[in-house]
Amino acid sequence: MQQNHAGDRLAPLDALFLYIEKKEMPLHIGAAFVFDGRVAVDDLKSLIEAKLPLIPRYRQRLAFPPLNVGYPTWEFDPEFNLDRHIHHARIRPGTQAALEKLTGEIFSQIMDRNRPLWDITVVDGLRGGRSALIARVHHCLADGIAGVSLMNLIFSQTPEPVPLPRKHPVHAPPPPELGAGLLDAMISTYSHAVGRLFSLQSAALDVSQELLGQLVEGSLGQPVEAVTELGKPMQDFPFRARSLGPRKVCWAEFSMDEIDAVRHVYGAKVNDVCMTMLGSAMRRYAHAHRLSVKGRVLRLMVPVNLRDPGKNQGLGNRISLVPVNIPLDISDPEELLRNVHGRTEALKHAHAADLVVLGGSMLAMLPVPMQAMLTGLLSNVVPVLPFDMVCTNVPGPPEPLYLLGRKMLTYYVYVPIGDFMGVCCAMASYNGTMYFGLTGDSACAPDLDRLRDFLNDAFAELKAAAGIPPAHRPRRKPKAVHAEAPATNSAELVTAK
Repeated sequence: MQQNHAGDRLAPLDALFLYIEKKEMPLHIGAAFVFDGRVAVDDLKSLIEAKLPLIPRYRQRLAFPPLNVGYPTWEFDPEFNLDRHIHHARIRPGTQAALEKLTGEIFSQIMDRNRPLWDITVVDGLRGGRSALIARVHHCLADGIAGVSLMNLIFSQTPEPVPLPRKHPVHAPPPPELGAGLLDAMISTYSHAVGRLFSLQSAALDVSQELLGQLVEGSLGQPVEAVTELGKPMQDFPFRARSLGPRKVCWAEFSMDEIDAVRHVYGAKVNDVCMTMLGSAMRRYAHAHRLSVKGRVLRLMVPVNLRDPGKNQGLGNRISLVPVNIPLDISDPEELLRNVHGRTEALKHAHAADLVVLGGSMLAMLPVPMQAMLTGLLSNVVPVLPFDMVCTNVPGPPEPLYLLGRKMLTYYVYVPIGDFMGVCCAMASYNGTMYFGLTGDSACAPDLDRLRDFLNDAFAELKAAAGIPPAHRPRRKPKAVHAEAPATNSAELVTAK
């Protein structure tokens, strides 16, 4: 894991997640893990305390320069206390629905910026003697790929407990003096501007060369069509509204063997199968809300990992975004999968992620105070991104992991939602299973569990089309669409936050 030092300054994308965050729109990522036995809180504290020297960023808090003259920096928290970051809760009853409810309640709370931006809640009381961990980390600190790296650092690949390293006293350096910090911020702002100018020139050159090559080959049509579909006027989904209520989460899981079997039949990718399932589920969701699907597409914003394979690039965000539009008026699962595969391949060859990097470089050319002001204002007005939801897929460990000798059974991931994007989907593979984590605003998406049921229906339909025998799963009874009362706390908190 890359070493992080006091005074490290946030990159523009990392800072963006701070500038647009507000009470109604917490911007942390996370996951809920279920284990096959009880995880002792004291043992977990000892483990994390031993691992903290390998991830010093988790002892650091944010420092904002006066008037936002530069990007925030990381400084060691002089009052760091592990007890403020590891909590304990007990749910009653110990069902998955109760765990989903508690997870939504925890993810609804904004994180304290005066402390390191992470926490873990140990949950007891699950049926079968199981326990769970609900982990949060602010998006300015890590993206999904970096989160998986942290998970691999804390967990182990064997059930046998690994001896902990000897404790060493931590001597946090003092924060810089105000004058020195202000001067450093001003110098950093100038350095960032020069660096971003070169990045902007490089990104513009890459995009122009790619577009010129496609014009010569005559292959530009489909990528351009995929992007221009974003501007088509359409009747909004009900969750395309201002986010007002607490978060809801619900989870689904699917066999990777079955997903691989489907993709091999049609020569597609795992991502194509998963997005086809989501598109088919959203077609059913639109019908349930009496929305027309004729000529309609589901407009997904899909993060793309920009890390170099095999290189350790530490924490922070190394992502770009591409638009993937899934037609909702295609009811045949085979036709829809082939359509999705064609669109994703076209976008890949069009280097759509480079266009986003170009746009981000242009935004980063603005003075830092103006970036903070503009992004904050835009996040409080009309929707500025023409997407229906974020859909991310993080490849997790293919083999089972263990925590303090307890096997990790499930890996339910979380992606934040925001204003005018009240439902999002995160997917992660782990130990032969693909886990879907749906996040919704309880006010504008009270029937999130119906979307989970529609995902199960969509995959069953896709398997049937591919000639794969159906798996027998209990079917939840769909709930009627209705306004939901404010959520009540489903857990007894054993340690205070």
